[in-house]
Amino acid sequence: MPELQQEQPDAGQKSIAVIDESQARDFSRVNYVRVGERSAGQRLDNFLLRILKGVPKSHVYRIVRNGEVRINKKRADCQSKIAVGDVIRIPPVRTAAADAVKAAAPKPIAAGELPVLFEDRDLIVVNKPAGLACHGGSGVAFGLIERLRASRTDAPFLELAHRLDRDTSGALIVCKTRKALVRLHEMQREGGLEKHYRLLVQGDWVNDREHVRKPLAKYTLASGERRVRIDEENGLKAHTIFTLIRRFGDVSYLDAELKTGRTHQIRVHAASCGHPLVGDAKYGDYAFNDAVKHGSLGLPFSRMFLHAFKLAFTHPVTRKPVCIEAPLERSLSDLIDFLERRT
Repeated sequence: MPELQQEQPDAGQKSIAVIDESQARDFSRVNYVRVGERSAGQRLDNFLLRILKGVPKSHVYRIVRNGEVRINKKRADCQSKIAVGDVIRIPPVRTAAADAVKAAAPKPIAAGELPVLFEDRDLIVVNKPAGLACHGGSGVAFGLIERLRASRTDAPFLELAHRLDRDTSGALIVCKTRKALVRLHEMQREGGLEKHYRLLVQGDWVNDREHVRKPLAKYTLASGERRVRIDEENGLKAHTIFTLIRRFGDVSYLDAELKTGRTHQIRVHAASCGHPLVGDAKYGDYAFNDAVKHGSLGLPFSRMFLHAFKLAFTHPVTRKPVCIEAPLERSLSDLIDFLERRT
């Protein structure tokens, strides 16, 4: 149970119990939440949207407009910046998603489950395994970041600097200070974070090096599943550089450098060139993937072959160059080794 601290009341008022933001889970009652270091400098609306997972955005903005959310007992608007030590009053909210968060607790990361590739006082770079979502949501109660916080209870601030798809493995940056997070976000907007991926695609890739510049737009299927497609009129600018590493006849091994960071960018760009990723259930060749799953390449292989292999950037705080490579997961390296021996 979280340790409750008694806030001194105003004359004629009852005392209130204040809890740290990391301990706020039961949103069916009024909460008085003390802001920690990880949220310092955030806008009030962004803070609320983060801790009130599953509560509709429209409802969050409504309770702020109605004055039900208070900062240090005073009304505030959505643009208000919060600081360490501020006490925020959050009124009762109830949704199925919020109840699910309340009922469960994130499972700490087990030893060896999340290899650390680099760590200092500002950053952690981990080698995320395939199948582990970066964060909770879309049917996943807790992801990597929630479980990492549960493992490092002494860390006051842990936030994702960027994201990887659930089925993508590889290098992922987690920030341990807000300064590092803000600067890394700025660097990404300015193209200062170099990202390289390893991928295996269907077919005989033609060019040794190919720039793909095709705008991408999100859309939703009738089932509610979210997808991305090429959209020359309404899509956002997207640029991927594919470099051939080796041809294996029925499949090709590539490096992909992201010049922009759109959702599913590599997967959609590769498929648009006629070479979908091996194992890609959204944009791939279902019959081909099923054959691969049952060993048509020589080894049974059932995951999507996409791995965030390399990150290169200037450290956001020390300003020193950082270059990190994430080893391929065993299933990926075993398949490449087999294909090399086969040819």
